[in-house]
Amino acid sequence: MRECDPKNHLMVALDVENGAQALALRDQLGDAVGWFKVGMRLFVAEGPALLRKLGSDHRIFLDLKFHDIPNTVAQAIESAGRLGVDMVNVHAGGGEAMLAATATAANAFPDMLTIAVTVLTSDPMPKAQAKQVALERAALARDAGLHGVVCSVHEAAAIKAQCGDDFVTVTPGIRWGGQDLQDQKRVADPASAVLHGADYLVIGRPILQADDPRAAALEAQAMIRNALV
Repeated sequence: MRECDPKNHLMVALDVENGAQALALRDQLGDAVGWFKVGMRLFVAEGPALLRKLGSDHRIFLDLKFHDIPNTVAQAIESAGRLGVDMVNVHAGGGEAMLAATATAANAFPDMLTIAVTVLTSDPMPKAQAKQVALERAALARDAGLHGVVCSVHEAAAIKAQCGDDFVTVTPGIRWGGQDLQDQKRVADPASAVLHGADYLVIGRPILQADDPRAAALEAQAMIRNALV
């Protein structure tokens, strides 16, 4: 059954310099969002201690895109599980054996979602090619036993049709109201993303750089709510 509370579709990407900034945003956003995404920059700067602080009130997506030999990735997945994160990702380009090792390692942490990155939304490849690659990699992830993928909104509906409604789609590249696309090539607004099959919307700069980040998050919530009706 699809999540009904719009805030639980929102993942705010904490693309900030340090833990103090991340915790300040957590306090400012409060219950306007359900998830925080911690990527490479912040995790390298602050480490596991910050995840524990952020995870006390929100769910955490650890976005490190593991891509290495199967055994190394499996060990990283086990470490992520012990940290108590709610979602972790690998890069589907690592191949079938690596994805299978990911799923096997994650079995010890049944509450943690394992997600494979298909094609980065900054990749300039043509949309038709990106969709084909995303579908192929989504099928690999599904067959390996992962819970879902990171994909652009433009591929989400096709991935759902191929892999099933329960196969999770996490979509970055969310923009609205004339916001600067910057390095994103394949984008959509929150309502369109949900209508086209996105389960979780990763939003960074449109909230982080807003004059009022909480108001921006609530605006995104409202668009999601309308799409869920």
